[in-house]
Amino acid sequence: MSQGLRVDLNADVGESFGARQIGDDEPIFKYVTSANVACGFHAGDTNIIAATIRAAAARKVAVGAHPSYPDSAGFGRQTMDMPADELRHVIIYQIGAVDALARSLGVTLVHVKPHGALYNDAAKNPALAAAVADAVATYDKNLILVGLAGSHLVAAGRAAGVRVAAEAFSDRVYEADGSLRNRTLPDAIIEDPKLAAAQAVDIVVNQRVTASDEKQIRVQAQTLCIHGDAPNAVDVASAVRKALSSAGVEIAEMQRLL
Repeated sequence: MSQGLRVDLNADVGESFGARQIGDDEPIFKYVTSANVACGFHAGDTNIIAATIRAAAARKVAVGAHPSYPDSAGFGRQTMDMPADELRHVIIYQIGAVDALARSLGVTLVHVKPHGALYNDAAKNPALAAAVADAVATYDKNLILVGLAGSHLVAAGRAAGVRVAAEAFSDRVYEADGSLRNRTLPDAIIEDPKLAAAQAVDIVVNQRVTASDEKQIRVQAQTLCIHGDAPNAVDVASAVRKALSSAGVEIAEMQRLL
């Protein structure tokens, strides 16, 4: 059933804040194939960005930028009403910062995945999705735009002429409309590694996910996210990769899948 199936595993990283320190993400690079590096607007700074890129590259993990609204106080999880041009500039600025540091380390930037509220808002709002996609295309059309599978962001990326990787989540609960359950609601995060692994296999092998109301939603994704800031992120990543491999799924970088 899983013959010929392949998927990328990505993690949101470089999000050092509070008790988290530089280097906390390194163990997860053993299990994922792509790293979404925080750009400093919701978490991280220049030293954290560089250290994270260096650690990812050492494990041959593809590096991408993880831009957000300029919301360090809210960790990028607060929606911000911004003019389209201003938002494009904010995104281009963040991509450029990560790209510059990556180049200085001999690393090529591969993809862009919006963070938090920007990601969720762009998934639902076609005008916002177009602004995000335009920012990526303006900066570099060779970059891959990562967006929620079936969302406006995926459609906007294709319309803008950039490659798109449709994303699904192994460690997040879905609502019946295919959106992600808001983090302010109970049980939004799947903390049990076994349950996250089972959801990952269901998504890749059966192209479906079971929503909070038990409804099964069709999902086609080239990449699966594991949140690097979760306390047991490494355990989840290990369980997901092991379960997918056991199901006969090849784990591969997203640029090989598009």
